[in-house]
Amino acid sequence: QVQLMEFGGGSMQAGGSLTLSCEASEHPGRRFCMGWFRQKAGDEREAIAVIDPNDRTSYADSVKGRFTISQDNVQNILLLQMSNLNSEDAGVYVCAAGNVGYGCTVHSYGMDSWGKGTRVIISS
Repeated sequence: QVQLMEFGGGSMQAGGSLTLSCEASEHPGRRFCMGWFRQKAGDEREAIAVIDPNDRTSYADSVKGRFTISQDNVQNILLLQMSNLNSEDAGVYVCAAGNVGYGCTVHSYGMDSWGKGTRVIISS
């Protein structure tokens, strides 16, 4: 399993932008699907953005057009650029990695490595 650590969470006003980053302990390699998940209190963890080794992306409907996932395979960094934030975007954002053989979309994935998460707070 790869070790993952998220950075960039904090408080942001509604309508603002924020970029999260996730550092991996090793190069994810060609077999890794990488993604961002969002955890809200009382809710199940939700896959919101996923990227495969060929940079094909998949987004949850709630963030499509506002969030962009990307990866830098030289520095082993996964990014999530978030814009036009609203109250529904608040939560703990968790970075994850998994075997692409299980699929690599927000509806189909096989993540087996998880970060501890970074909290995003949205103020009105």
